[in-house]
Amino acid sequence: EMRPEGGGEPVRGFEVGLEDTILFPEGGGQPDDRGLIGDVPVLRVTRRGAEAVHFVPAALEPGAEVLLSLDWERRFDHMQQHSGQHLISAIAEQMFGFKTTSWELGRQRSVIELDTPLVTAEQVEALEKCVNEKIRDRVPVTVRELAADDPEIETVRSRGLPDDHVGPVRVVDIKDIDSNLCCGTHVSNLSDLQVIKLLGVEKGKKNKTNLVFLAGNRVLKSIEQSHSTEKALTSLLKNGPGEHVEAVKRLQSSVKLLQKNNLNLLRDIAVLIAQDFKSKPAPKQLFVLHRKEGDSEFMNIIANEIGTEETLLFLTVGDEKEAGLFLLAGPVEAVENLGPRVAELLGGKGAGKRGRFQGKAAKMSRRGEVQALLQEFISHQNPGA
Repeated sequence: EMRPEGGGEPVRGFEVGLEDTILFPEGGGQPDDRGLIGDVPVLRVTRRGAEAVHFVPAALEPGAEVLLSLDWERRFDHMQQHSGQHLISAIAEQMFGFKTTSWELGRQRSVIELDTPLVTAEQVEALEKCVNEKIRDRVPVTVRELAADDPEIETVRSRGLPDDHVGPVRVVDIKDIDSNLCCGTHVSNLSDLQVIKLLGVEKGKKNKTNLVFLAGNRVLKSIEQSHSTEKALTSLLKNGPGEHVEAVKRLQSSVKLLQKNNLNLLRDIAVLIAQDFKSKPAPKQLFVLHRKEGDSEFMNIIANEIGTEETLLFLTVGDEKEAGLFLLAGPVEAVENLGPRVAELLGGKGAGKRGRFQGKAAKMSRRGEVQALLQEFISHQNPGA
C-alpha cells in the first residue's frame, strides 16, 4: 500500500524493479519523478539501497522489455528548483558565511534553512541580485563521479552520505562557484534557471532562518497568479492595484462600524421583545422566538430580561430552514431534562448549566417539533391549566 502525495486513502499496488531507470527516486531534498512504464502510471519512486523501486497500480510481466517515459514538466521544475538551491546556498555562504543546514522542495515554493538567526532585507536583496547575475553569466553545471575513497571528497560541500550508500559518489559542480555532493537532477547551465526570486525569510528552528525562493517557471506561474488576483480585485474594488490595500482597509473599518451598530440595534430589539412579552396579560409559561439575524448574545439578553424562573424560553437564530443556534432557558430542572432532547431534535449539539442550554442546530426546520415537546412538558407540569 502507498499513501498518495498530499494525503488521501492508501492506494494498493505493486513494487517494480527495473534493470535501469530514467525515473529519479526521492532523495537529497528532491521529490521523486512521475512517468509511465509502458502505459502503466508510476505513482511513486523510492530508493532501497542502490535500487530504485517503482510503485505502480497494475501488475507487470517479470522479464518483459518496457518503454519508460518521464513526466518532463515535473522533472524540469525539480531541476530548476534544485540547481537554484545549490546556487543560492553557495552564494549565501560566500557572501555572508551562512551555511545551509537543510532544504525542502515544496509544491508551490522551496525553502532553504540557513544556519543563522538573522538575515536582513538588504542581505536578501544583495543575494538575489548576485544569483541572477550568475544566471545571466551562463555558468555551466557539470556532474562527475568520484570513488568513495577519493581524498577530493573532503573538499566538496556535503551534508554527509546516507548510511546505506554504495558505489561511487556523485558531485555536482557549478563552475567556479560550487562543488556539492548530490544525488539529485540538475540543469546543465545556470541559464536554464531563467530567474530566481527570493520571497524573503521566515523564522526557522532555534537560531535558524528559512529563506523562501522560486526558480524558473515557478516565477512565471507566481506572476500569473498574482496578476489574475490583482485583476479580480481591481474589478471588485473598482480601483487600481496601487489602491487595493487602502480600499480593503476602508472596507474593514466600515464593516467594523456596521457590526457595532448592528449589535447595538440587536440589543435594543432584544430588550423591547422581552418588555413586550412581560407587559402582556397572557400566561407567561412558554416563550418561543426565531430571528434570522440574531446571535447568541441576542438570545441571552432576551433570556436575562424576561427572567427564567417561571418562563421556559426556546430561542433560535439563523436560517430557519438550515443551520443556526438555539437557546433553551428556564427553571433549572426543566432545562436539564429537556436540553439534550431539544438538541437531538434539532440535529445539533449543546451544553448547559444553571438553567441555560445552548448550542448549534443543524435542522432548524424542526423547531415546530421542539415547540410541541415544550408545550406538552408544560401541560404535564400544570394539568389544571
